Amino acid sequence: MKTLVIVIHPNIQDSTINKRWILELNKYPDKFHVHQLHEIYPDEKIDIRAEQELIEQYSKIVFQFPFYWFNCPPLFKKWLDEVLTYGWAYGSKSGYKVSDKKISLAISVGIDENQYNQYGKYKYTLTQLTTPFELTFEYIKADYQPFFAYYGMELNASKEWIEKSVPKYIDFLKNL
Repeated sequence: MKTLVIVIHPNIQDSTINKRWILELNKYPDKFHVHQLHEIYPDEKIDIRAEQELIEQYSKIVFQFPFYWFNCPPLFKKWLDEVLTYGWAYGSKSGYKVSDKKISLAISVGIDENQYNQYGKYKYTLTQLTTPFELTFEYIKADYQPFFAYYGMELNASKEWIEKSVPKYIDFLKNL
């Protein structure tokens, strides 16, 4: 079954790694459905029912985004707030439409991984910083899976370094 990859990147045309991941995913239309929120909703007016219907079609969903300001792009938060509605995602007998769907994050991170720990510059691990996502998806009874992260974008933006991420990302998705 195909994996739905929801890409949330506010400036994908200037992206290096997220744009490269999308190009690779598009080579496998039988395995991955790429859904770019900023492309579909440039005005950020989300079609809630269309998004819910899309989610209902897939058993594996990955949210791909750059990690900045220790969080996700604002459109992802808005998507969570608007799409995961009471009665659909949680809170009633007819809710929990996301129940048991495998959900994960694919994150591009600017700083090296060794800066994300209690002794590093940012004091917390990426796992700690992404805990709200884990809790959100557990709350709606989704099967939250460990995330994929590729670190060091600010320091290692060479073409070779970016290309190293591609097979790692594809392997992650195939093993979800």
